[in-house]
Amino acid sequence: MLWGCFSAKGQGRLIRVKERMNGAMYREILSDNLLPSARALKMKRGWVFQHDNDPKHTARATKEWLRKKHFKVLEWPSQSPDLNPIENLWRELKVRVAQRQPQNITALEEICMEEWAKIPATNSESNTIQMIITIQFVSPLGKCAFTIKKISKTSTSHS
Repeated sequence: MLWGCFSAKGQGRLIRVKERMNGAMYREILSDNLLPSARALKMKRGWVFQHDNDPKHTARATKEWLRKKHFKVLEWPSQSPDLNPIENLWRELKVRVAQRQPQNITALEEICMEEWAKIPATNSESNTIQMIITIQFVSPLGKCAFTIKKISKTSTSHS
């Protein structure tokens, strides 16, 4: 499994998760990788964090951790993986990796890291813009209740 993040400015870190992820591991991954990614992407104050409604993301302990760290979290509609902008990056990564035909797990991990780094930042920007457009389209229909104030957002997911 992989965990990665991105913003409109490009991709952040991508890491391999070697064990079954639970809430404690998710919080550790965020602690070790999210802020360093935000700093590397030169994110300014006020950026908004988005993750889906996976139980480890919505666990009380995770919500409390995010609150204590003063993260602004974008509310996300349940059962909406089609709205999650990182899914486009996962799809692109899978295509790129498949083209290289890794022969073992070590090669797979190396190729994933290499290809993640090669994805143009403009792809992350367009994924973010597309999400904003989609949300503006979906929200008036009453399907979700949230707004986007800044284009600088970070999205995480695992695949």
